[in-house]
Amino acid sequence: MSRLSKHETGAIVHDRKVVGLMSGTSFDGVDVAVVQLSGSGQGLTMDVQAFGTAPYPNSLRERLLRNIEPDTSSISDLSQLNAELALIYADAVRSICLDQGVSLESIDLVGSHGQTVYHDPHPALGAGSSLQIGDPSMLAHHLGKTVVGDFRTADVALGGEGAPLVPYFDWALFSSIDEHRILLNLGGMANITILPAATPRDQVVAFDTGPANVLIDGLMARIRGEAYDQDGTLAVLGSPDEVLVDEVLAMPYFAKKPPKSTGRELFNAAFIDDFRLRAAKRGLSVADTIASATSISGRSILDAIGQWALGQPDRLIVGGGGVHNKAIMSALTKGLPGTAVQSSSDFGLDPDAKEAVCFAVLAHEAANGVACGMPSVTGARARAFLGKICPPGK
Repeated sequence: MSRLSKHETGAIVHDRKVVGLMSGTSFDGVDVAVVQLSGSGQGLTMDVQAFGTAPYPNSLRERLLRNIEPDTSSISDLSQLNAELALIYADAVRSICLDQGVSLESIDLVGSHGQTVYHDPHPALGAGSSLQIGDPSMLAHHLGKTVVGDFRTADVALGGEGAPLVPYFDWALFSSIDEHRILLNLGGMANITILPAATPRDQVVAFDTGPANVLIDGLMARIRGEAYDQDGTLAVLGSPDEVLVDEVLAMPYFAKKPPKSTGRELFNAAFIDDFRLRAAKRGLSVADTIASATSISGRSILDAIGQWALGQPDRLIVGGGGVHNKAIMSALTKGLPGTAVQSSSDFGLDPDAKEAVCFAVLAHEAANGVACGMPSVTGARARAFLGKICPPGK
């Protein structure tokens, strides 16, 4: 059960051990973080006690990738995957807790993002929607723990993008009273949270800048049969084709004003295959093709910062798996002279764990009764209550 303590203000503050689960657009597995949390908002304190990743079996990854494409998906597969992922998440929690010496009985709460298979908050016709599978109620009953999941749909219901979700976490834990900071997350997609000194919560600007790793990973899988470009090694060996990079950056999404979000609905298999074909027609080597894809990530981030950062940032704090890509990090450092470009590890947060830790925080705040929606980020009409709270059966 949750423990209670008194905050300096006299308000009751919950102290919980929370598991955060994140399955991203790379479809490679589920990240599991165990976090001790206390407080709320900018009074949050946290201690990350364990972190690990449970890879998806190749057969599961292939089924997921098949079922995010309109031409190859089926409702029966999606329904079954929704149930299967709940089992896989439960096994991942048990395995990582066992491996890292965390008692499952000590866990108070679980926050699960689920696996996004479709996200279209503003369709041309009909209601906006966002679908994450890995049912939180099933997960609650498999683990015997209360689970908070389905974090996006309430914001979409209020007219918002439903994404990105990391900015509440960034604002609460990384805001500075005297520094202009930008938080960058390099997952399958890249998103930035812009935090000028002492930014109030309702003035935070954040959005998806475009692809971070998804194009690189997709090309590596098709060309080399490898999951990703380890440390950006291949990109460093190549030279980007600026004509091809410019063609991609001319896509309407990059010029669109925030609020905005994106995902595999735009940067999908057809996009990756088309990029590979255009690279081949231009006679690019494998290294040059990967360097061009990597340049798209770096340039789109720098363009977004240049247009929307509200001045020169003092510090860029980078999390997500892309922090290990030397080509992306070098591009950011060169493109932001006068800005300290640092990994979140310099602030005590493993960059690979950031998103999983974020969903532990969002679950903790949901259990606190806090609406973590960020209308200035998503464009929603009001602060949405993010997450459905699913207790287990008795």
